[in-house]
Parts: sequence; structure tokens; C-alpha cells
Amino acid sequence: MIQVKGAKKWIQNGARRVDILQGISLEIPAGEFVAIIGASGSGKSTLLGLLAGLDTPSEGEIWLDGVPIHNLAETELAAVRGRKIGFVFQSYQLIQTLTALENVLLPYELNVEGNGLAQARRMLDAVGLGERMDHYPVQLSGGEQQRVALARAFVVEPPIVMADEPTGNLDSANGRMVLDLLLERNRKAGTTLVLVTHDPEVASRADRRIVLKDGLVVEDSKPGPFPPDPHPQQGEQWPSAH
Repeated sequence: MIQVKGAKKWIQNGARRVDILQGISLEIPAGEFVAIIGASGSGKSTLLGLLAGLDTPSEGEIWLDGVPIHNLAETELAAVRGRKIGFVFQSYQLIQTLTALENVLLPYELNVEGNGLAQARRMLDAVGLGERMDHYPVQLSGGEQQRVALARAFVVEPPIVMADEPTGNLDSANGRMVLDLLLERNRKAGTTLVLVTHDPEVASRADRRIVLKDGLVVEDSKPGPFPPDPHPQQGEQWPSAH
């Protein structure tokens, strides 16, 4: 689903070059949950931005679902992002003048033909916000805003979901709920999940952990499945637009 070949990223500051990523190569198969971890400044968020097509590598190749995104024009790249990737930000990035339902509906209106209203409602129901659809972000708690952001990321049913510290601004209870929803989507819909985190508990639930240090992969471990949660939460069945 994701292939990275010799990806480098640097910033030129006059005569000085600052290397952020120093040559990353990896493959992520469909349906895998990968946690990218490392100290601040290790290049985690930069790598995630390259994988999501939010930035382009200074050198190297990145392929998403067979599409070479490293050399696409911005209009083509935006189309790939819109259909293949759902992105979840640490700071939610909701549009304050839109209701929860309108925020979730926006990617559908931009990327999919037809009326996505029913699908947006189903996604908000699935994250437990069926009664909050007409509320604006300022009327929602941080945990509720992040669940709106999850529903927005899922609404076009992308094959890949990426998240940058999605639990970083939440307390432990809300963080666990958000992680459970991401994992539920990963398992029930078969989405590929790539997540950047500082949280050891979050990383411990991944199928695979990639550790970065100074812009290089220093560990890529795949220990196999973890024991099931002894206290599973009852969740909604994920809806389908089809």
C-alpha cells in the first residue's frame, strides 16, 4: 500500500543545508497498523507529511497504492490525497464556522460525486456523536472535536488513514477512546493505519513500530499480534457508503 525508496528531506538555509530525513526506505502492506516513534526532532512528523503527500521529498520516491506521489503536480496530488488518505491532526483542524456534520461532509463534497449527507451522518453516529451533529466546534469538548476529525477522515472510506499525535491533546480516557476508534476502523474496514506518537501505550498496540533517530530508521520491529483487550468496549459497526 505504501512504498518509500531512499526518501530524503532537507531545508536549504543560505549556504547551510539542514538534513531532516537522511534516506528512508520501507514498505507498509495493506491493512497494517504502523506506529512511527522517536524523540522530538527525529523526523517523525516530516516523514508522515511526505507519506500523506502534504510535502514532497527532496530526493527519493514515495508510492501510495501504486501511485508515484513524489513527482505529481499539486492538482493531481490533491486528488490522490482526497481519495486515498484520511488525515487526523493533533489539533483537530476543524473549521470553526461549520457544524460537526458540515465538517465531516466537506471531504466528501470535495472528492466524491453524489450526496454524502447520509454517509456523514452514519460516520458521526459511529463515533458516538449522533446527537451532536448540529453543534459547532466551540460547543464540543476536545475529545468530541477529535472524534469529529476521525469521522471526517473516514467519510470517503479511504484505504489509508494517517494520524499525527491524535491523542496528544487529550486526557487518558479520551485518548483511549480515539485510539479504539482508529483501531476499530483499521480492523473492520481493513484500512492501513500509520500513526505518529510519543505515547508508549499507543505504540504498544501497533502491529509494527518504526523508530526514527536523527532522520534515520534505527528500528523496525514487527512482534506480531498483541493479546486482545481484556476489557473491550462495545463499538458501532462501521457503516459503508455502498
